[in-house]
Amino acid sequence: MKSLSSTQKAYIAGFLDGDGSIYVRMKPNDSYRYGFQIAPYIVLFQSQKEREKFNKICSLIDLGYIRERKDGILEYTIGREDAIRTFLQMVKPYLILKREQASLMIKILDSKAEVKNKDDFSAMAKLIDHFRELNYSKKRKRHTLTP
Repeated sequence: MKSLSSTQKAYIAGFLDGDGSIYVRMKPNDSYRYGFQIAPYIVLFQSQKEREKFNKICSLIDLGYIRERKDGILEYTIGREDAIRTFLQMVKPYLILKREQASLMIKILDSKAEVKNKDDFSAMAKLIDHFRELNYSKKRKRHTLTP
């Protein structure tokens, strides 16, 4: 990632606050030790009409990839855990609306790195479920493991 000024970091944080999402999914997958794949993401959204400007913003970040949706929206997705950490460390001081989500994502990534048994995994799943209260999704499922 390029060295950015505090103004650029603040602008990107504002973009995330307004036109972005921080979330983590637990995808059922039997090939994983506890039956779920943990998939964290940060996504920025923009109309295809502003492609050139959006490309400039994304090139400043340089941690993810752009995808064009069929509905005319561009998505810039950051999905690698190290890239998510780098991005959040850069913008977190400037976030307003999504500061709590950023802190929670960092906790989840820390927790994921420390999972040694089913209890640790269950504790991490509870953190992931907390995104339900912070984000606006009505479709989000609870995945807290039952003993």
